[in-house]
Amino acid sequence: MTLSPHTVLLTGAAGQVGSALREGLRGHFPILRLTDNRDLGEAREGEEIVSADLTKFDEVRAAMEGVDAVIHLGGIPDEHTYERIRDVNMDGTYHVLEAAREAGVRRVAFASSIHAVGFYPRSEKVGPDMPVRPDTYYGVSKVFGEALGRMYWERYGIEFVAVRICSFQPRPKDARHLSTWLSPRDAAQLFERAVTAPDVGFLIVAGISGNTRRWMTEEGWDVLGYAPQDDAEAYAAEVEHIHGDPSDITEQRQGGIFVDSGYTGLAGKEA
Repeated sequence: MTLSPHTVLLTGAAGQVGSALREGLRGHFPILRLTDNRDLGEAREGEEIVSADLTKFDEVRAAMEGVDAVIHLGGIPDEHTYERIRDVNMDGTYHVLEAAREAGVRRVAFASSIHAVGFYPRSEKVGPDMPVRPDTYYGVSKVFGEALGRMYWERYGIEFVAVRICSFQPRPKDARHLSTWLSPRDAAQLFERAVTAPDVGFLIVAGISGNTRRWMTEEGWDVLGYAPQDDAEAYAAEVEHIHGDPSDITEQRQGGIFVDSGYTGLAGKEA
């Protein structure tokens, strides 16, 4: 029997994935509480909007009051300086989990990333029990979030599902996406199952659609009851010719451009 949370908190609701889940999960829960430190517009039926900065525990704790489950997407979605990644992604995830513990929340779904294992070669299928190989400080922050979630499950009994999102896009844009694509409707199904499937304990799953060429295993999908509806292969003819130099490390490893030692992402590009 699936769980039926009444109020689900969605952090990072103004982001790309958050905006899509705001649409995709509308009506699936009595209350979807949206939080971000950016403008979320007006609340619609079945929504509550609470402004909260992940770096401020008191704001996160206030947003957590009366919540039954959390979908934690909030954070910097790219590489940045170590200090910014630590403050927002690492400390922010701690704030979410500690606030959940204090508020009595029993389930958290966490947006992890392929970049937690980005240095694996594309020739190798990666499962959740394989050693982590983060490609950036951003990837390290996702490894940290998974480890922290494990501790909160073992120590406090908060069930935790880490979804290693690969390439969330409306449709694949290049050859790499034939393996890593996660469609909006599959993302909505996956995160819904992550907060409603019973008895998940601690779980790490691949955040991808049912791609024929996927590099990640489907381990854990059966636990959630996740049955992806999309396959990037439908777009193969359009995008398989779009790729870089095959001899470059960014075309050999799963993390793509993130594995380039010179890649700095948002560092120096935003305040």
